[in-house]
Amino acid sequence: MNKKLLSLYSLKFNPFSPEVPTSALWSTPSIESFCWRIEQQIGEGGFALASGDPGTGKSGALRILVERLGNLREVIVGVLSRPQASLADFYRELGHLFSVPLAPHNRWASAKVLREKWLHHIENSLYRPVLLIDEARGNELFGFERTAAFVQR
Repeated sequence: MNKKLLSLYSLKFNPFSPEVPTSALWSTPSIESFCWRIEQQIGEGGFALASGDPGTGKSGALRILVERLGNLREVIVGVLSRPQASLADFYRELGHLFSVPLAPHNRWASAKVLREKWLHHIENSLYRPVLLIDEARGNELFGFERTAAFVQR
């Protein structure tokens, strides 16, 4: 979108661009409620799902959530950017997000190392690690099953 069109509609940013700053996103009461519920759930752990039709603001809500969680002390937030990638890429990205060397060819040992890091974090803080997955439509079930295995005791 060019500057002429932006000024015609009194817009500062292209509303369809993923580079819109989080501070410029409008936070509706339902998004505020969602963020509050996730903040309360961090201490206990668990899973949350934001679903809806394309263009309803799920990705924007997750961006707002990441910023709010980033303001909390002792919270580790990881955002998976390519969940539809292969299983090996899934492990590599998880390892990169949480600073753990994961080997896709040895999934059991990799999962064990990541789980030990998460459990160590849980024991030493009040919060659980947070993994946000956006655009999970193309993700096969293996990613969610593996993620569930990491965080369950």
